[in-house]
Amino acid sequence: MKAYFLFILLLSFTISTSQKINQEIKTEKGLQFLVGPINLDGLQSEPYKNWFTPSYLNYTVDKLLTKMMKKSLGEYKVKLFLGTWCGDSKRETPRILKILHEAKFPMKNLEIIALDRRKGFYKKSPGGEEKGLNIIKVPTLIFLKNGKEVNRIVESPIASLEEDMLAILSGETYIPNYSSK
Repeated sequence: MKAYFLFILLLSFTISTSQKINQEIKTEKGLQFLVGPINLDGLQSEPYKNWFTPSYLNYTVDKLLTKMMKKSLGEYKVKLFLGTWCGDSKRETPRILKILHEAKFPMKNLEIIALDRRKGFYKKSPGGEEKGLNIIKVPTLIFLKNGKEVNRIVESPIASLEEDMLAILSGETYIPNYSSK
């Protein structure tokens, strides 16, 4: 009985201290957006699926370039920072996720963080996942290898998502939009 009580206590503590997935904010003005860690379920729920699903389904992935990046992509962890309120994120996020899916990227290596849009919280997440990462525009797609940032795509690709991703994964010189390099 004592062990059972300790288990329940530990489980309660873990649940109460873990960050909520697909946390939604609804403002007094009727604005609705996700914040913090999210997953595909969040993007495929109302009202987000109204922009996510058609864009995902209608995007034609460059299969040749995706095939070329498939092997090396598995060596990376990827962080995607976006705003479900942002036009650029609404355009690029479904494309990015479809490319990763087509490349058979291990989704356990993908972290998707939705950022706030409210004054005082602008481009921040409840858990502070963006801290120290210089997120100035969304979406920002960060490629990490062995825990260190290799490069990123900021707001929109230079050539195409597939070409930019392949350049990063191949170690080519790649300077993203809004780079401080």
